Amino acid sequence: MPTASNVVVAQSGGPSPVINNSLRGVVDTCRAFPDAFGTVYAAWHGIEGVLTEELLDLSAQPEEEIALLRTTPAAGAIGTCRYKLKDKQTEDFERIIAVFRAHGIRYFFYNGGNDSMDTANKVSQLAAQRGLDLVAVGVPKTIDNDVGDQGFRLIDHTPGYGSVARYWACIVQNAIEENRGACPSDPVLVLQAMGRKIGFIPAAARLADPDREASLQIYLPEAGVKLPELAEKVNEALKAHGCVVVVVSEGLDVGDIGASRDSFGHTQFSASETTAAQIVVSYLNKVGLAARGAARGQVPGCDQRDTAIYASTVDLAEAYAVGQKAVLIARDEGTGWMSTLLRTPGLIYSVAYDKVSLPQVANSERAFPKAWIAPSQVDVTDEFVAYARPLIGEDWVSVPLVGGIQRFARLRPSFAEKRCPAYVPQAYR
Repeated sequence: MPTASNVVVAQSGGPSPVINNSLRGVVDTCRAFPDAFGTVYAAWHGIEGVLTEELLDLSAQPEEEIALLRTTPAAGAIGTCRYKLKDKQTEDFERIIAVFRAHGIRYFFYNGGNDSMDTANKVSQLAAQRGLDLVAVGVPKTIDNDVGDQGFRLIDHTPGYGSVARYWACIVQNAIEENRGACPSDPVLVLQAMGRKIGFIPAAARLADPDREASLQIYLPEAGVKLPELAEKVNEALKAHGCVVVVVSEGLDVGDIGASRDSFGHTQFSASETTAAQIVVSYLNKVGLAARGAARGQVPGCDQRDTAIYASTVDLAEAYAVGQKAVLIARDEGTGWMSTLLRTPGLIYSVAYDKVSLPQVANSERAFPKAWIAPSQVDVTDEFVAYARPLIGEDWVSVPLVGGIQRFARLRPSFAEKRCPAYVPQAYR
């Protein structure tokens, strides 16, 4: 039986441009304390990798590849999953304990959002019940920025959000330029942002035009604007400016979209029959525009969460730091925590790193604050701009190129020898 000081790190849910820098933060910090942490494994495709006993040996990877995780976006390096551990899946829980025992796992780091923190919390509690000396710590990640509480006391923002906010600031800035030039024939451009029913991502479009010089409308799900009112507001903008860029949330209430759902019960907007942007474009063209031409739409997809060149340098640094903090929490504080970052008071932006208990953030869901929605219902306030602006940084990230294309980390397929019987996760039987 191996010494019980080994580590498993895993990821769950949607990826982000900076998720692998949190992974790097965990690996680097574990390596800095060889007396406390043994071999570091990555569970291949999240908790599913634990269930199937597919443990990638990160300690055996070249230092160059670990360093390249900084600017390797998305989750291709170790994979992610959307596998939900439900209370009735008792065999899954017992399997996790068996795999951890077999490989001498004492530390478990789970990088993800509110559902992932729920998984980490369940594993932590189960290990205690089964007498396994396991330290489970969460590492926060979600582009939606919906982990935590409405008062921002548990976490100020989640790593991943700053980079997606930067993506939207950049593409909307360019879209505004295109809209100005094409308005005689294409006066309305509708863009759809991710974020399910949480408005933080579409709200970031305002960062493209903080002084409100352009014709830009933002429709958050929390504002509750319906299609008839949306059409009225768009036509008002057309009468005043002759053009308008409309940013809608994928979760905007536009009626039936033929929703598809994942194992967590979340709507998979990109896999549904239609999109909010398509419905808005069709509706605007049907009721008529107060200008020549037609409305048209664009639905940026996974590029908003998997594009390294849009990563925020601030977001990258913070993603690494929460990974580091998680390891220090595991070493010094024990199990049942998530590393967090809290904004410090003052005019100069800075954050402090701390911890919050997993039960407080497990399955939490923070909505976009009503106070940050402008009276017009199609904009956000200056308070939101002040909150979000520091998160997108001041400069472009430097992504290494080889042969004209980006050089991403490529980890060797060095997996731990399996010690447990073959297993099929309960949800797949």
